[in-house]
Amino acid sequence: MSDTGNVIALSLGSDADIHYVSEQMTQSDDERIIEACRHGDRRAFNELVRGNQQRVYRVVRRIVQDPDDAMDITQDVFIRAYQGLDGFRGGSKIFTWLYRIAVNLSINHVKSGRVRRFFRFDREDGEYVDHTPGIHEGLEREEIRRSIERAIAALPAKQRAVFVLRYYEELPYEDIAGMLGTSVGGLKANYHHAMKKIEEKVRHALS
Repeated sequence: MSDTGNVIALSLGSDADIHYVSEQMTQSDDERIIEACRHGDRRAFNELVRGNQQRVYRVVRRIVQDPDDAMDITQDVFIRAYQGLDGFRGGSKIFTWLYRIAVNLSINHVKSGRVRRFFRFDREDGEYVDHTPGIHEGLEREEIRRSIERAIAALPAKQRAVFVLRYYEELPYEDIAGMLGTSVGGLKANYHHAMKKIEEKVRHALS
């Protein structure tokens, strides 16, 4: 397949719109879209992009931190997906396959050191501090947010990815283990360590 860049035009709409489209896609929809893409149907690939781009961007941004870097990587995710359509075997849903590509690219980007130090989360309906009751009493929301961001930014790349996928995306351990090529037991331990590190850093920063 060629002219990949001409196929993909990212347009990040609202979470609600993209989430609705993604949730309506069934396994049969996945198979139909992939098969159409393999036969060169660009409209089908655009449908794949529209149905998954916001979720992919959200994961990438939380791992790499910088919104411009996240947009570039999200674009690259769909280019890689387009070029690797023949490698999709249908053993998982499309978004799981895309997550795997996104996480690997994001981890490599973080390890390369081409990221900015701090970032802001888009999620407004919950914070990590919900797991550490009491530490936020009397403190401004923004101060808490900055402490959390610094704590997550300090995590190793793979541990940060585990935290994002489990805590924010609420993916099952089994799915994350498949993406990262690790055991469920090892993944749970990694997530636990990430949570402890964040809690300790936030408590220390706000004490």
